This record gives sequence, structure tokens and C-alpha cells, in this order.
Amino acid sequence: MDYQNLLVTNEEGIVTLTINREKALNALNQQTMQELKSFFETDFESIENLKGVIITGSGPKAFVAGADITEFIGLQGTGEQMAQRGQDIFSAIETFHRPVIAAVNGFALGGGCELCMACHIRIASPNARFGQPEVNLGIIPGYGGTQRLVQYVGKGKALELMMTADMIDAMRLIA
Repeated sequence: MDYQNLLVTNEEGIVTLTINREKALNALNQQTMQELKSFFETDFESIENLKGVIITGSGPKAFVAGADITEFIGLQGTGEQMAQRGQDIFSAIETFHRPVIAAVNGFALGGGCELCMACHIRIASPNARFGQPEVNLGIIPGYGGTQRLVQYVGKGKALELMMTADMIDAMRLIA
């Protein structure tokens, strides 16, 4: 496994995938999405005695601060194709045959919030902040976040988060 944006460690079958784009607040660019896809679809097979996967972000500021919007301008294909690709990758995480844990430090916004919702378990640090700020860009969560958010926090709080683009901490999220 040779990745540019994912650091992979394996301790006795517990694999940690660290999204390593700290200067970009670990924003999900196309390269990072491809690396996640590769790991969860095929690369995991090379790991003997895989027991589980932890996904986290590099540094204290962000788990994943959303999609890398600097790539939106030169984006090949339509927004619909990009959303479908993200949904496919996050569905592969959600249906993975071993537990996948999101270790959330700092911002989990947009695609980062959607990524942590695709994981089976979410563990948040005291400085974790969650939100779906895409509405500020005139778009909706495209990787399945609208459906998953309702499942986790209920319809009312999900609508509030998606319509206001507010960020909230873990305690308020579960209240």
C-alpha cells in the first residue's frame, strides 16, 4: 500500500488510517478519496488478521474539514458523478466486514462529518466540532450525509444542522 495522503499503521491487526493533509485541514481531495476507495475495496486484503480500522486526521485542528473545494473549479465530470463516487466509497466503509471507528479530533465538517457517520463507531475529542456547512456554498451533503444524519440525530436536529450550517460539539450533537 503506497499512499500519498493516508498514513497506515498496523498494531496487531488494528489498522489506523490517518488522513495526512494537515495544512489543508485534512480536506478530502480526489487523491485521498481514491486512496480510501483502494483501501476499503481491495488493499485491506493484504493485511493478515485484520481486526478493525480506525480513521483519524493528522494534527489537532481537524479530523476532516470537508471536501477540498480548491478542486471544484477544475473538476472533471458533474457534481452528480462526484457525489455518486463519494457515496460508493462511504458505503464501502459503512458495510465493511470489520469495525471501522472514526477518532474525531477537531473539525468534522461536510465530507468529514459524512465520513465519520459512515463509520460504525465515532469517538470524539473534547475539541471535536461537527457540521454540514455546504449550504453556505449552495450545495447539499452529497455523500449520503442527509440520510445518515437523520438516522443518528433525528429529523429535527438534522434539518437544523443542514439548514443553518451551524457547527456543534459532540455533547450537543447527542443531546
